[in-house]
Amino acid sequence: MDFDLNEDQQLLAKTVADFCKTRSPVSRFRELRDADGRGWDAATWQQMGELGWLGVAFPEDVGGLEACFIEVALILEQLGKSLVPEPYLASVVLGGYALALAGDPAQRERWLAPMVEGETSLALAWAEAGARFDPTRVSCTATPSAGGFVLSGAKRFVLNGHAADQLIVSAMTPDGLALFVVDADAPKLTRTSLGLIDGQRGAHLQLEGVAVEADRRLAAAPAAEVLGRVLDYGAAGAVAEGLGVASAMLDLTTEYLGTREQFGVKIGSFQALQHRAVDMFIEVALLRSMSMEAMVRADEPGPERSAAVSAAKHQLGIGGQFVSRQSVQLHGGIGVTDEHDIGLYFKRMQALSTICGDATHHAQRYASAAGESVPISPAS
Repeated sequence: MDFDLNEDQQLLAKTVADFCKTRSPVSRFRELRDADGRGWDAATWQQMGELGWLGVAFPEDVGGLEACFIEVALILEQLGKSLVPEPYLASVVLGGYALALAGDPAQRERWLAPMVEGETSLALAWAEAGARFDPTRVSCTATPSAGGFVLSGAKRFVLNGHAADQLIVSAMTPDGLALFVVDADAPKLTRTSLGLIDGQRGAHLQLEGVAVEADRRLAAAPAAEVLGRVLDYGAAGAVAEGLGVASAMLDLTTEYLGTREQFGVKIGSFQALQHRAVDMFIEVALLRSMSMEAMVRADEPGPERSAAVSAAKHQLGIGGQFVSRQSVQLHGGIGVTDEHDIGLYFKRMQALSTICGDATHHAQRYASAAGESVPISPAS
């Protein structure tokens, strides 16, 4: 398998990196986090659409570039390095892929094309209380009615659910699981905005008899199959963004070790701290290699995709968390303050490690595919 990036991919990564450094440094994330409202900027989102980043993997008939998930992962890695708050993972990877895979041409033109242009944003509402990363454990119902369906139930921790223009909601119909597009201002839909651990925002949804037309059901492919693929895309995307976060934390920490003085010398000269920095480097390198395989396999059908994604997501949960903890500890007291950027990266790593399945979930999924068993424990 060739992991070398081609010339176009290298140029894309550099373009996104330059954009993040000049237009969206970490200080911008802090400003938007502390301001009231959505937590991200609509003008920046539209600019990302104009640059083609929001549609890089989608068909040309909706304004996309028909690339593959590798390009999506390259964008996410650079966004992670600067903690860019715009909802790329939530809207493009989760919401966008759900529409691309389950929607017919008319539905994609109606709801996916505006998102690709940066005019709207999406959210995928799939998680429910007690579901434990299983998208098929759904208690939300869709009851047939004259000309459509009536949705009732609750969805939890919907990424970008507070700001999305359209919500893609999973619900159980009499003939099985289905996906529906619900407008954010639909009557009898309640969105409760949430402040998440990483400073970004999401929402709990309450649907109390929300009426939708029949053409809002996404039925071009089986919903359970679509959700399985979309959550693999989401997990692989979280790994790619987490790689950017871990790389930034490693850079910040090695820079700090080379400048902070104690006992009259740079603390980076202490052998014990050098060993810990090397351990961090090894974990980042391992995360990079596993992220690369996951982004290459993400578009493939079958168990190879799921195995690669689960292995990478487990590494994010174990190795990525190791890097984040070491970074805070090696920074000392300043590392646990909100004023230092390392704490912001630490919190984002906690969120990414859980999005679309934590380390234990993916270890069990990987082992199950191999016919083995993994006990549920913190060491999993």
